[in-house]
This record gives sequence, C-alpha cells and structure tokens, in this order.
Amino acid sequence: MNKPTGSKQNRYIIPLIILGMMFFVIGFGIGISGFLTPALRSAFDLSTGQAYLVTFAIFSAFVIFGRPSSWVIHKIGYRKSMVTSFLIMAVGMLVFVPSATMVSFPLFLVALFIGGIGNTLLQASVNPYVTILGPIESAAKRMSMMGIMNKLAWWLAPLFLGIFIDLQEVRLDDVILPFYLVAGILTVLGIGIYFAPLPEVVAEGEEVMEEESEEDTSYSKNKTSILQFPHLLLGALALFIYVGIETLPMASAIDFAKVSLGDVPNLERYSIYVTAGLVMGYLVGVVAIPKYMNQTQAMIIFSVLGILSTLLLVTAPITYAFYGLLLVSFSNALMWPAIWPLALADLGRFTKAGSSILVMGIVGGAIIPLLFGNLVDLSQNITGTESVKNYQNAYWIMMPCYAYLLYYALKGHKIRR
Repeated sequence: MNKPTGSKQNRYIIPLIILGMMFFVIGFGIGISGFLTPALRSAFDLSTGQAYLVTFAIFSAFVIFGRPSSWVIHKIGYRKSMVTSFLIMAVGMLVFVPSATMVSFPLFLVALFIGGIGNTLLQASVNPYVTILGPIESAAKRMSMMGIMNKLAWWLAPLFLGIFIDLQEVRLDDVILPFYLVAGILTVLGIGIYFAPLPEVVAEGEEVMEEESEEDTSYSKNKTSILQFPHLLLGALALFIYVGIETLPMASAIDFAKVSLGDVPNLERYSIYVTAGLVMGYLVGVVAIPKYMNQTQAMIIFSVLGILSTLLLVTAPITYAFYGLLLVSFSNALMWPAIWPLALADLGRFTKAGSSILVMGIVGGAIIPLLFGNLVDLSQNITGTESVKNYQNAYWIMMPCYAYLLYYALKGHKIRR
C-alpha cells in the first residue's frame, strides 16, 4: 500500500489542485510547440521533416536528463524538484527572445531544449507523486484528472500565442512579448510551489533508499538493479510509443487540416479539436476508473480503439480523413494514466529511479513525429505533390504502436522476474 500523509481522500484535494496546475504548465509548453511547428516552418522556410525538429528539441532532453533527474529528486525531494523545474523552464522561455531577435533557428531549438530539461525534471517528480498520492487502484483516475488540466492547456496555448502571432504570416518579433510573459508566470508558479502545502509521499519500500531492510517487504526486496524489473522496462517502451502517437496528432493537425480541408481561416482551431478528443477520453477515465473498469481494462479497450481509429484515418475519403485524427486522439487519452501505475507497481525503493526510466521514454514525442514528418516528405517526393494521401500513408506508423500498447496491457505489465 502507498503511504501518503493523511489517510482520508479529502486530504488529497488541495495537493491535487496544486498538481493540476503543474500539469497545466506541462501541457502549455507542449501546446506551444505544436503551434510553433507550422509557424516556424513558414518563418524559416523549412521542410515538413525539418519543422518537426521543434518537437525533437523538446523531447530529446528527456533522454539526456531522464536518469539525472532521479538523482536530483533523491537529493532534494519531490517538491524542490518541481520548483527547480519551473525555474529552468522560465530560462528556456527567456532564450526565445534572442533567438527571435537574431532570426536563429538553431538558437530557437536551444531554447526549446532548455525548456525540455525543466519539463523532464517536472515529469519525473510530478507523475510518480500523483501515482502514489492515493490508492494505486485509482491512480489512473487521478492521472486522468491531471490529463484534463494538461490538455486544456494544449487548447489555450495556441489561443494565447494566436493573440500575438498571425499563423498565415509569421513574424518572429511577435513572439518576444508572449515569451516574456510566460517566463514571468513560470517564475511566480515556481515560487508558489515552494510554499504550497504539498505532503511528502513515499511508495511501499521507497523509504529504504540504499539497502534492503526488514521493512522492505515488497517485490523489490531482493532486487539490486532497476534493470531487474522487466515490467518497468517494457512500460518505458510503451510510454515511448504512447507519447509519440499522442504528440503526433497535435503536431500535425494544422498541416493535415490544411491539405485535407483546403485553405480555411483560423487554422489553429483544428489543434483545439484534437485536444478536445483527449479531454473527452480523460473524462471517461475519471468517471469509469475504478468503478466500472480497472486501469488495465481501460488500456486494452483504448488500444483496440486506436487500431480501429488508425484504419479509419488512413483509408477514409479526403473530406472525412481529418475526423479520423480526432478519434485517434480520443483513443490516446487513457494510455498515459494506465501505463504509469502499471509500470511503477512493486518498485518499492526503486520508485524514483523507475520514474526517471519512464520519463526517458517520453522522447518518443520527438522520434515518432520526426519519423512521420520525414515519411510525409518521402511520400511527397514520390508523388510530386503535397496531398492528403501523403499524410495518410505516413499515419500508418501508428498501427504497430497501438499493437504494442495492446500487448503491454494484456501481458507485458504482468511480467515479473
């Protein structure tokens, strides 16, 4: 059993509200990157594959700083790690200013990478915190609640930047003021989190950090390395795949809407539609888990739905293809809430290290969209024109991804050594 401070559910309310704010900030950062992908493509005259370097710059930080984040959390704890992450992200936002002034795409990528470092540390601290804050059986429900906050920020981020940036005629000078504002907000939030009433929480056996003891009665008692937990390693791969196919619809929605629906006004609203699909899926999780289905069953159902949605997306006529993308987003909703508790189960004193391994898997949000963008370019080079079919051919990349997620839900998370 997890060991949160306080045993009654109502003691979780204030911490969950505070954590919801953090997930909102995470989503805001991803939402900005999704909006900037087509914007920077226009400003710097990039190919589709080059434009997805925006997403790659953010998510590559998860591989490089995933494991070090475990060391930071171990040294200063969950809350101070969250505070530090906000301050790092604020620095990243400030670096956007000289990159826009100098019209430097490489410096823009550096700014995104710095923000990714902060995001890595925040993800490594806040996700296990939510997972072990209450009963493990309802962890997916709490994660679904956090997901709603996260995706609402995805929706607001393009609207926020849309106030300053014209997507049809991008001017980099226009990003200076909004990024100053965001940096200030992140700094204030970081200071606020430092004084926030967040209780200390530990997973079963986590208080035994260096050696085994009689208190460590969990599955982790006889383990000496984080690599001895196959269900965690398979879960990290599941998270890699999931984040990639969750980010892909958001990053590609505007471009796909442009080629499938024609030259329509207010293109940024189509990324909002994708986010709405995720939010609806999270609402299902809040209502249904664990009352009507457990987190494993939820992952099985939504993996199958993802396979069917992908088939619809890649085979539908032009006028309906974009709506298949919305159904794909709905299918993605309950993957993240289910993977975290399934992968962190029974880790005991290895929980912080396990969290850092999972966070490294978030780099899938860089790799899979980047592969997708290059597949679109390849298809376009073959056909000689930009068309809906180029995107539909590239979206096939999601089919084996959903197949693996289904495997992890059915069998992978049960493997113990």
